[in-house]
Amino acid sequence: MGTHLSIDEVSLSQGELYTFITNKNGRGKKGSLIASVKGTLSQDIIGVLLKINENKRLAVKEVTLDMAKNMEAAVKIVFAKANLVTDRFHVVRLAMEALQHLRVKLRWQELDTENKAIDEARKAGRKYEPEALSNGDTPKQLLARSRYILAKKSNEWTENQHQRATLLFARHPELQKAYEHTLHFRNVYEQKNLNSAKTMFNEWITKTHTAEMKTFYTVANTVKNNLDNILNFFINRNANANAESFNSKIKLFRANLRGVAETKFFLFRLYKLFA
Repeated sequence: MGTHLSIDEVSLSQGELYTFITNKNGRGKKGSLIASVKGTLSQDIIGVLLKINENKRLAVKEVTLDMAKNMEAAVKIVFAKANLVTDRFHVVRLAMEALQHLRVKLRWQELDTENKAIDEARKAGRKYEPEALSNGDTPKQLLARSRYILAKKSNEWTENQHQRATLLFARHPELQKAYEHTLHFRNVYEQKNLNSAKTMFNEWITKTHTAEMKTFYTVANTVKNNLDNILNFFINRNANANAESFNSKIKLFRANLRGVAETKFFLFRLYKLFA
């Protein structure tokens, strides 16, 4: 079965979720699939996994997963001696989504401002001319087109993206502050030492609250509540990427078959290919 596992959920058809437990040593090939469970309820996952020999379950050293508490509860019971590792990509995505949420909020404000200006121009009997920035963007276009800029580090920007970012941060300094705060968060995962990472996470959480960066309050509280599992990543630096890759294979298989006509037979084919 392997000592390093992953657990994740995927939709097979019509939004019906299944939980898949995979073996990292299988590398997405034969020997990867350990179990598939209909649904995501803890008791269902536990009921299926307890069928595995106890000695094999106790030999598991590490399980990577997202921050779903139902999966965490199931893993703690079934693989009692395993370290739980919260997937780094799910953690970083929280901070990235908070940053994008601020960008979208500012874009809606620009839309409101533009609509008011259009109404005022109509009442005054003149044609509305939107503000054009030096790169040709309007204020609302600037925010809409900055989505991928904020998702990348500045050393990865093209010349046009550098120009757009300069305009963006000049008009919205709060967005620049949030972007830099997100970069600091992402940089924690470049640490090789668990204690250094712990210190940096705690400093980031403290700065979020002292600087009253309300956009990141939820991220900071989530990281604080899941810190032990998040820090376990720095032991072996294992992520849930293999589970996501396995999910992609299932989705591609499903697409090639034009959907899942019969779930039991589809699972049987997955078993023959990957178990």
